[in-house]
Amino acid sequence: MPLTPSELRAVALALVLSLGVPLLSGCGPGDGAGSGRSAASAAPAVQDRALQAELEQQERVGQAHPRDHVRELQAIQTRAAAGSAERLEALSQRAALLAQLRDRSGHEAALEEIKAWPEAAPTRTQIPLALMLARAQWLKANGELGAGVRLLGGLSDIDAATADRRLMWRATELRAYIQGDYGEVDAAVESGLKALEQARAMESRWRAAATEATLAFNYYRSQQVDHAKRTAREALQAAQQDPDPVLLYSVHTILGIVYSQDEDPKFSQQAREQALQYAREAQAPGLQALALGNLADYELRSGNYARALEMSTQSLALAHETGDISTEILARHNSGIAKIGLRKLDEGKRDVLQAITMDAQREAGSYTAESWLELGTYLEKFDDLPGAIDAFHQSRREFDEVLRDETRRTVLEAQARFEDQQRQREIRLLNQDNSLKAEQIRTRDLQLKLWAEVGGCVLLSGALLALAYRRIRRTNAALAQTNESLRVQSERDPLTGLANRRHFQQAVAQRTRDGGLRGSLFLIDIDHFKRINDQWGHAAGDTVLVEVARRLRGVLREQDLVVRWGGEEFLILVNSEATEDARQLGQRLLDQMGGQPVDHGPLRIPISASIGFASFPMAPQDLTLEWERAIDLVDTVMYMAKAHGRNKAYGVAAMQARDRDQLLALAGRIESAWHQGQVQLVSLLGPAQEPRA
Repeated sequence: MPLTPSELRAVALALVLSLGVPLLSGCGPGDGAGSGRSAASAAPAVQDRALQAELEQQERVGQAHPRDHVRELQAIQTRAAAGSAERLEALSQRAALLAQLRDRSGHEAALEEIKAWPEAAPTRTQIPLALMLARAQWLKANGELGAGVRLLGGLSDIDAATADRRLMWRATELRAYIQGDYGEVDAAVESGLKALEQARAMESRWRAAATEATLAFNYYRSQQVDHAKRTAREALQAAQQDPDPVLLYSVHTILGIVYSQDEDPKFSQQAREQALQYAREAQAPGLQALALGNLADYELRSGNYARALEMSTQSLALAHETGDISTEILARHNSGIAKIGLRKLDEGKRDVLQAITMDAQREAGSYTAESWLELGTYLEKFDDLPGAIDAFHQSRREFDEVLRDETRRTVLEAQARFEDQQRQREIRLLNQDNSLKAEQIRTRDLQLKLWAEVGGCVLLSGALLALAYRRIRRTNAALAQTNESLRVQSERDPLTGLANRRHFQQAVAQRTRDGGLRGSLFLIDIDHFKRINDQWGHAAGDTVLVEVARRLRGVLREQDLVVRWGGEEFLILVNSEATEDARQLGQRLLDQMGGQPVDHGPLRIPISASIGFASFPMAPQDLTLEWERAIDLVDTVMYMAKAHGRNKAYGVAAMQARDRDQLLALAGRIESAWHQGQVQLVSLLGPAQEPRA
């Protein structure tokens, strides 16, 4: 069962609270001082035991009251000696709390303090790891997961023999959580197991419990529910051996999540209620607000909208009391969804939109995108189809915006790798060329000697020249073949074997005349593909994508262009400009997509698709559009198909427009124009579906 945006927020903060902040040195309660590591390989010995005990307590519970503990840590930092392990400890913990609070100026100031650490201080060797961790905490708090994964990839360059074990544990644990959020679940489990090994080597039960909670969550995300339950129970046992309310709150939150798929929901509900009790025991209104939000989300899943609204209202009041903007957003979002469930659509949309606006102001793009998607799902469920379509479009734009910076960084990295490979290839070619020239020189020298010494060796010299010539031809042919192979690889999707966007952009120029696209364009989106990944795993999702590609190729002709447009979307361009041909092909595509389930091992996964299509030039005035605008048009009608029930297709048969500008204006309000008779749509239904598991 996929996690909702509300549940993601709850789990994220619960795990942040359980993880605490790394101690850079010293042996506070339960940190495994007697684990056997020599002083030579550890961080500098702690001189102030009383100060270290304060820092240990700050690490365990400080994030339950972050604003208060930022001030307390500042005071501890002032009392600690310059360049000491205690001062670095306090500074590192404070940087983590400032990241949690998303206090940019405060966090940047803390980073500058770490960078300016005295060169002569023995703790100077810990600065690279401390900086890496502080920056990764900020990236995680702001949803920049890809950057966080790449940054923490630098842990492999850290010398584990000299790095502080607590700091190394914290960074490894944070890496496990970010990898899981980023979708690298297998890598997240591997990092979690490594962090658990580190915690146990430190003989720190509370750290082991915190790590097992994260590990259980990643097992759950990888659909290994039995592993998730067992690990969550082990986390509870470890937490009970060295308890504090904040840790127990976090562990019970995870228990509520991993047991949420059980047919009997009582245990999950009890775990969430227990988390609320521990939040109250910790006297942490912020945790109480979050626990109430988590319970409200459970009630939303159960369809108990009145109860969900009651809990969201309580959560909102506590969030106001603590000034916790993140939890206030969660409470407003849940409140709005509950009101939609109670058929108070306008009031509910207003609350959700306010939450989305607050997230946007905080640049929390990933949450705004998920919130738009959940809003669209509930509006569709309660028959507000225009509102659902708008929410789905907003979600798509937000996801694109979130991915834009990430994509830009990835492209720059890929470009750097490509340029490096290109340079290496040029060097190899240059070496080959030099070797060939040397071979030719040696051949000519030999030829001269042979002519001078033995005239009868002319045939032998000719043979040598022929050999050199053949070698040159083979080298050139190999280079040409390599270049062609690289070109083909760059224009193919490696999973499905279909063309990719790069190939499409080159090929579409051949289908364009006078700046306008000619032919029939189809955009296909697999219905509920995220649910397939969440329910059966990403390997099953890959199987579905490969099978969909095979089915599409089976329907199309060799001259038709089919492209994996991105994720679960496929684009088709055929030469025919006839609307009737497009209608017939649209029906065949629906039938092929939804006619049979996809086999994945013993599983039979039912699939269907939503399709938008149009033929250009557009009737009745034979108007054309640039290919980018044509794709926008079919994308819009494809989303209409999704909002009107999925497993169907909408095709644009005609648009009552005099010119291109009027055509674009109608495309921008296509559903209302359809109802007003200005747009003629073709509606097609897919085959009846088997009930979903």
